[in-house]
Amino acid sequence: MPVRKHKRYNRPRKLFDIALIKSENALIKKYGLKNRREVWKADFAIGKIRNIAKTLITAGDKEKQEFINRQAAKGFNVSTIADVLALSKEDYLKRRLESVVVAKKITTTHKHARQLITHRHIKILGSKIDSPAHLTTLEEENSLEADITVPAKKVISDEEKEILNKIHHEKKTKE
Repeated sequence: MPVRKHKRYNRPRKLFDIALIKSENALIKKYGLKNRREVWKADFAIGKIRNIAKTLITAGDKEKQEFINRQAAKGFNVSTIADVLALSKEDYLKRRLESVVVAKKITTTHKHARQLITHRHIKILGSKIDSPAHLTTLEEENSLEADITVPAKKVISDEEKEILNKIHHEKKTKE
């Protein structure tokens, strides 16, 4: 039985608010995002993390510490629930694979990082990842590597050169 897909973002109430558009465009430019929806996804994900933190305010210390340790393992700089509540979409966007590749100086631009990732030239823990939006943990960040292989030039024998020259000569004589 298929699993129901859930929406991973919420659109803003006023789509054409000029201040919102300018701030989103600044984030798009800074982090090399494809469109505004990726900003909305980051905002939605941080909102989910904040909602969990709000419910844990009244929980026991053990549960709070487990949650904080999970967020710290994801790479967020948090030590208390207040730090979790203070997370912003920029903190989330910094943990995307695309941003981590640029931060580790594998590439110089976000666009180049995005292309390497989608063309499957980036490996994490030995497996190729093709999603620029992948949220990297600290463990994954340490094992990040570029897997760029340049194909070797094919050595053409003398016989193949003669055949190619004949074909090329025949094309020229037909024209």
